[in-house]
Amino acid sequence: MNLKKRITEMAKKAKTASRYMAQVSSFKKNVLLKEMAACLLKNKDLILRANKKDIVQAGRRGLPSAFLERLTLNEKRIKEMAESLIQISKLKDPVGGVIKAWARPNGLRIRKVRVPVGVIAIIYESRPNVTSDCIGLALKSGNSVILRGGREALNSNLAIFKTLKDVMIKNRIPEGAVSLLATADRSALDALLKQDAFIDLVMPRGGEGLIQRVMKLSRIPVIKHYKGICHVYVDEEADLDMAQDICFNAKVQRPGVCNAMESLLVHERVASRFLPQMLKRFKQAGVEIRADAFTKKIFRDVKRAKVSDYRTEYLNLILSVKVVKDLKEAIWHINHFGSHHSDAIVTDDAASAQRFLNEVDSACVYLNASTRFTDGYQFGLGAEIGISTDKLHARGPVGLEELTTYKYIVYGKGQIRT
Repeated sequence: MNLKKRITEMAKKAKTASRYMAQVSSFKKNVLLKEMAACLLKNKDLILRANKKDIVQAGRRGLPSAFLERLTLNEKRIKEMAESLIQISKLKDPVGGVIKAWARPNGLRIRKVRVPVGVIAIIYESRPNVTSDCIGLALKSGNSVILRGGREALNSNLAIFKTLKDVMIKNRIPEGAVSLLATADRSALDALLKQDAFIDLVMPRGGEGLIQRVMKLSRIPVIKHYKGICHVYVDEEADLDMAQDICFNAKVQRPGVCNAMESLLVHERVASRFLPQMLKRFKQAGVEIRADAFTKKIFRDVKRAKVSDYRTEYLNLILSVKVVKDLKEAIWHINHFGSHHSDAIVTDDAASAQRFLNEVDSACVYLNASTRFTDGYQFGLGAEIGISTDKLHARGPVGLEELTTYKYIVYGKGQIRT
């Protein structure tokens, strides 16, 4: 069977399985999730060996250190993957939940009820933990899922997939409920995105090139996990010690992820007090600074920023910095240069805080906290399939509820329309 036919058959099986998955009880879903978590831990050595192959191959290709960091698994990360599945099992099942209920004057009773989307295709790149998170979330939300990971993580993804698939086979879940398109052939993506007869939703997460390609080729509705050009704005009324800790965490704690700070904005009235110590701390951590002329006067050991630097998601220890004259300019800069992902203000002024939270047009906005919290697990959602920067049908961390849609159930007693 050639590749295109194999993908069509995979999509058909997923569609058939989705009818079954929509009816699986919450109890059975939770049992499966707990068994999957146990199997991840049991098979951690197998998964780590597979991951080592991917790391060696990526190293030979000269891929950057930030990419290798996202690709790498260790015992801690596998434990986190297992814990994520356990957390998903503890969450309320959204399927069948009543969003709204009301009665009409003619006696009709109407309910708006959550139902699974159906078949979801998830296209992602280097982070192999995405494989288990997506399977867990799709299972709990009653969907079938087709996974298409990056070739750089192929061995890792296969090891994780087979571990979790074995649990589903043991529990007699239909074959098409979870599928992995395990090929490095680029034409596979093109064929997958044409399966609009069987796939209901596509969710890409990865680099800008991947997102743009999916958007161009897909015949299926898309929810984008787009780039994260995240900002922290230090206001004139900020607690500067707090601001320093927040900014450092947002940039340095894990720079290769989409919720890391890429651009620091500072009010001109506190710039001379805040930036010297802050930028020195960044420098000591190996961060390259690209800044405007005002910043360069305060702290000479920086590169002069280009306009393009403020539009760049570095995913590395590189930071753009700009001094702004006031809150209004900060908000304009974020809305103009940002990617509408996650942005924060550090301030003790309630009015400035509220204006920032109201006017910054991003999926997640923060007051006095690091942007690194934009994460399904940190939000108490168990995990996430991605961070949507779209406005329809999901925005921010895409968890269980975002993997459902709804239908109207109408109860009557013989009513007819006249």
